[in-house]
Amino acid sequence: MENQKTGLLKSWVQVPQNSDFTIYNLPFGIFRNKRLSPRAGIAIGDKIVDLSALQEAGFLSDIKLSDDIFLQEFLNPFIGLGKPTTKKVRERVQQLLNEDNSDLKDHQARGKIMVGLKEAEMMMPVAIGNYTGFVSPSEQGMMEGGAHIHPPINGAPFGYHGRSSSVVLSGTGVYRPKGPIRSQGSDRLDFGPSKKLDFEMEIAFVVGRNDKMGESIGVNEAEEYLFGMVMLNDWTARDIQEGEGGPFVPFSSKNFASSISPWIVTLDALEDFKTKSRAVDQDLLPYLQGKDLFGYDIALEAYRKPAKGEEKLLCRSNFGHAPWSVQQLLAQQTINGCTIEIGDLIASGAISNPDDEHFSSIVEMAKHQGATAEDEILNTYIKDGDTVVLRGFCERDGVRVGFGEVSTKILPTR
Repeated sequence: MENQKTGLLKSWVQVPQNSDFTIYNLPFGIFRNKRLSPRAGIAIGDKIVDLSALQEAGFLSDIKLSDDIFLQEFLNPFIGLGKPTTKKVRERVQQLLNEDNSDLKDHQARGKIMVGLKEAEMMMPVAIGNYTGFVSPSEQGMMEGGAHIHPPINGAPFGYHGRSSSVVLSGTGVYRPKGPIRSQGSDRLDFGPSKKLDFEMEIAFVVGRNDKMGESIGVNEAEEYLFGMVMLNDWTARDIQEGEGGPFVPFSSKNFASSISPWIVTLDALEDFKTKSRAVDQDLLPYLQGKDLFGYDIALEAYRKPAKGEEKLLCRSNFGHAPWSVQQLLAQQTINGCTIEIGDLIASGAISNPDDEHFSSIVEMAKHQGATAEDEILNTYIKDGDTVVLRGFCERDGVRVGFGEVSTKILPTR
């Protein structure tokens, strides 16, 4: 990032005020439109740089790339080229979009290379082989009334292998789940649609490098195995969760859907927004200790838009509250020799800090803001026809890097 003395980078592409997709960001995604098949692109303002067209015009000729690398349905093959190559592509695009560079601006192929974002349909950015959800301390023991089956685990990150089959893209509707629900005031289980559908505001990391079975990735090398990040809504049916035994038994209450944003923000774009991880001050197991454990200063916001009504803010939080660094999450994932693959998702768990009135779910807001009556809580949960929108962005010294949004409408139970 250029400092204040040399001035901020600017692009010849018009970038709307408060756009997440500035010249400092340049996230990767997969898109198509009426004339174009699925392909890789980079977002800038309200435009997409068609990387295949950019390559065809010769702008990437000095980077070793196959002719069809950007004409894939997923980014996995491109990510698999390694960070040195993916970083070169992003930096080249940044150079070409700079207001002081007219090579692309004045090129005859510019109209083909620059595609309107509004006319594009975003696709799932990666083929997700495996999905891991971590459970943050804010979720441990957050069942209504403080009930939980197992004690919180503070000595190491606690997570579970989820399913990748129901990870869906922003804009995809989610059907209200049904499952076993514990009757109020008894141990009897009933069955039916969830009445306590909740969101969880999280960040998910996209794995950018394979390892081998039996290997463990240390915290000091973990960053090299991660490509970027997306916003994630890890939907939870709280009443089904109660029926199944709490957040440590994440089955029917979780596996019906998780929603992600379409653009992958690279770790390079977030470099200047790193913060010291809170985990460095904990009594850590040796494999979780590291000299440069970091988090990110990412503002998080959740909104709800009823079927008939205006969008309203539900809560705010910040990823800087994360109790574990991403390096520690990856170390925990692989400490037993578990393999990771390009495109895997590692979800952070809900991030909150009640002391700052920062929350990441309805159940947290209800617990800490005094909504204890059953009817009051039920009236707060997500209803059929509601759309929940999560947004995340970093902003400092006039520079903004954001994730766009993950927007999901809740549909009636099938």
